[in-house]
Amino acid sequence: MATTQGPMAQAAPPDSELSHDWADGNSANRLTGYSSATPLNQAPTEHSVHSSELSPNRTSTSFRKTRSALGLHPQAPIDEEHDQGPRSELLWSRIRTVLREPFAEFWGVAIMVMFGDGSVAQVLLSTGQTTAPGGNGFGSYQSINWGWGLGVMLGVYVAGDSGAYLNPAVTFCSCLYRQLPWRRFPVYFIAQMLGGFVGSGIVYANYLSAIDWFEGGLRTVPPAEKATAGIFCTYPQAFVTKSSQFFSEFIASALLMFVIFALKDPSNNGVPKSDKWFPLCLFFLIFGLGSCFGWQTGYAINIARDLGPRLMSWAVGYGTEVFSAGDYYFWIPMVAPFLGCAFGGFLYDIFIYTGPSPVNTPWLGLKHLTPGYARRELRAHARRNKEDGIV
Repeated sequence: MATTQGPMAQAAPPDSELSHDWADGNSANRLTGYSSATPLNQAPTEHSVHSSELSPNRTSTSFRKTRSALGLHPQAPIDEEHDQGPRSELLWSRIRTVLREPFAEFWGVAIMVMFGDGSVAQVLLSTGQTTAPGGNGFGSYQSINWGWGLGVMLGVYVAGDSGAYLNPAVTFCSCLYRQLPWRRFPVYFIAQMLGGFVGSGIVYANYLSAIDWFEGGLRTVPPAEKATAGIFCTYPQAFVTKSSQFFSEFIASALLMFVIFALKDPSNNGVPKSDKWFPLCLFFLIFGLGSCFGWQTGYAINIARDLGPRLMSWAVGYGTEVFSAGDYYFWIPMVAPFLGCAFGGFLYDIFIYTGPSPVNTPWLGLKHLTPGYARRELRAHARRNKEDGIV
């Protein structure tokens, strides 16, 4: 999940359209010369504000070339002494400099999935436990919504240097509507998928004994009576038709993207102006989606949160039924979030957003599909990027 924005059209400087990451200026940012038009990757860290300014020449040339090839900003978002001091000679420090943002996405998604899947595991595996307060297990469905909301909020805090997208569909919409470089999408996608796989694997390892006890040593998927596969990925209710499955994921994803764009719109006077409140707002958004749209399909709304853990559960012994269950439901959380988020982002931009967006161009952006116009825009975009040192 998480975010990108463009500055207000009427107040933005000419180069503001090159803002590629979620960033919004607060009082501290303004004091240090950082604004919403500045890519997040160029924002001063808490330490660098008091030590040295971030210089475009700070990251070594070889690192800049590698990062640029991956679609990342040439300058890594780290303090100068970590890049040019003795630590920069260490192999792992060099790797971390090149892949800092993908690592942030990886751990942001892993944290999100650990909290989310962990809440499902605790609620499901403790069902009927008389030792729990109330005598009926340690948690309820709302506990799961709390877990996922907290997981997303904490994942956004962890992945701040990368833009904290945490969701390939959100990353896709950021490329489509908010000028995040398309070359960045593949490396973010891989990092997010691996984060979902590893995060769910940690939950499985933690609850292995409980799963064996609850399921009797078997590994089953819904609708089996004591199936535990639902801890890791989503499965639809047995009565939900294929079209309803798709629409349920589509509408939840559209709401997700619509509200994220609203929260990140600097011209929207109804949201906090400081980005420090954004993760908390996301917590309430995810909690609300789970409470209002989660029952029928489990509100995956994120391929990394669903397919990554699904592959993990297949690998540890749940078998191919993780794909065939629900009349091969597995493809819906892969497709519906991309289409739903694209639709939600389109709705926000066409009705509310006034900043830089393909929707705010001739023919609602459809002119970009004509060969001649597309070639001119690509050349102009490449020229601007070269002049500004931004990929």
